[in-house]
Amino acid sequence: MPLNFYKMNFITSLETAFQKKSNPDNSFAMAKYMRNHFLFFGIKTEERRHIFKALSKEHQLDISENPRAIALELYSKPQRELQYCAIEILIKQIKGEYVKNDIQLIENMIVTNSWWDSVDTIAKNILGEYLIEFPLETEKVIERFSNSNNMWLNRSAILFQLGYKQKTNFDLLKSECEKHKNSNEFFIQKAIGWALREYAKTNPEAVRNFVANTNLKPLSAKEALKNII
Repeated sequence: MPLNFYKMNFITSLETAFQKKSNPDNSFAMAKYMRNHFLFFGIKTEERRHIFKALSKEHQLDISENPRAIALELYSKPQRELQYCAIEILIKQIKGEYVKNDIQLIENMIVTNSWWDSVDTIAKNILGEYLIEFPLETEKVIERFSNSNNMWLNRSAILFQLGYKQKTNFDLLKSECEKHKNSNEFFIQKAIGWALREYAKTNPEAVRNFVANTNLKPLSAKEALKNII
């Protein structure tokens, strides 16, 4: 059978299952929470993941052989639950198996259907993992994202090291924070604070000193120091 048969068979099954479990009241509340940027079936996270896990197991071979194509197709769907599934497929299926041109896929997903929930997950769990596998690409990729006119790429450049802990390149993080510290974008100010707060779990003194000597926006500084005693 051709690729599209397998791809659409899984996606159609997933859409059908989600449609059967749709909840108009939840859908309205979820859409409102996301500022009405997206449509929802109205399925809570736990139930969505239960359905997704069961169908993924049933179609595991197809997904493992075509994760990028299936993810892209799901991510183009209007319902946010399907977009979440696309992200989860990539996180699980291509970790440790990235190829260099996956950065095009990653960038496309960051700038498509963009909001904090998708961007933050992609930045930490996909972009961050990609750059662990291709560390020599880090400077080039982060400079391009950081210099972009797209705020979500800027945010991703600040947040991609969230899971790095001791492996965090603090000089790079400081550079990104310095570069964007005067931004009036709420999501950039929060990203700076969040990234610094996360690194403070590893090196609180370094973060305290950086904040003390850097004229950050009040929101960024507050977030950065939130858990430092």
